[in-house]
Amino acid sequence: MFGYVQIEKSELLVKEYETYKSIYCTLCKTLGKEYSVFSRFILSYDFTFFAALSMGVHDEKVCFKKGRCTFNPLKKCVFCGVENEDMKKAAALSVITAFYKLKDDINDGGLGKKLRSYLVYPFFARWRKKAAKKYPEYEEAVSNMSEMQEQVEKDPMCHIDMAAEPTAKMLASVMQLQGSDDFEKRVFFELGYHLGRWIYFIDAVDDLQKDKKRGCFNPFLKLSDYEDGKEKEESFRQYCSEVLNQSMCLSYNAYNLIDIKRFKGIIDNIYLKGLPVVQRKVLFGKGEFNNEESL
Repeated sequence: MFGYVQIEKSELLVKEYETYKSIYCTLCKTLGKEYSVFSRFILSYDFTFFAALSMGVHDEKVCFKKGRCTFNPLKKCVFCGVENEDMKKAAALSVITAFYKLKDDINDGGLGKKLRSYLVYPFFARWRKKAAKKYPEYEEAVSNMSEMQEQVEKDPMCHIDMAAEPTAKMLASVMQLQGSDDFEKRVFFELGYHLGRWIYFIDAVDDLQKDKKRGCFNPFLKLSDYEDGKEKEESFRQYCSEVLNQSMCLSYNAYNLIDIKRFKGIIDNIYLKGLPVVQRKVLFGKGEFNNEESL
């Protein structure tokens, strides 16, 4: 995933923001401890959301403790859920998805991106192998997505729903594992499926100009509404807004059926404030969205 699932900081209570930072910092620490200090560079807001949601629905005790940042020992941090199984799962899913994103860059990226990807490939492969051994269900979901995505992009009849299906199914499969009974599994499946569609669509819109320039696959380039001219562009972006809103709302509806035991204020903020703000920036802002800003 790509860092689009973010909080809206200005709308969070101070204590909720501090809690969110502690989850973010703990995921960074878990990545370093479980895989490598260099794996911290793949830290993402998306998997911070995954960790918060997973810990929010499970009964495992979540402890807070003070410590110091690995990258800046002078900076004090609060860590949340250290040694928590949900945090380890978030870290494993981070490295597995990062590995397959790297493979995609090798296959479809420009020369510079290919060279950079080849240089770090052995490290990512080692992290992925370790994570897959501990959580084979995550490896299966993400590898299936990668294979399916490659197939649909080669299909001349591929449309936007077909293109988003691999990401949607991957996240649905991963989220489904968080459920404790059949009802919860079904609800988590729907939450992950529609959130996966939203992530795929927002990334496709964000990369639209870049993909058009490079001749890369992008399902939105096939739409007849995407033509030159201010009026046509506004119509296209309004259409994209409706598509994204539908996926966002369906995921949020599923989320509301889940019993959230902790961190509800943070997760509510992500759905009701963070995602809409990111969506508006991508659709109606200027330039490509800067989706990874340090906390």
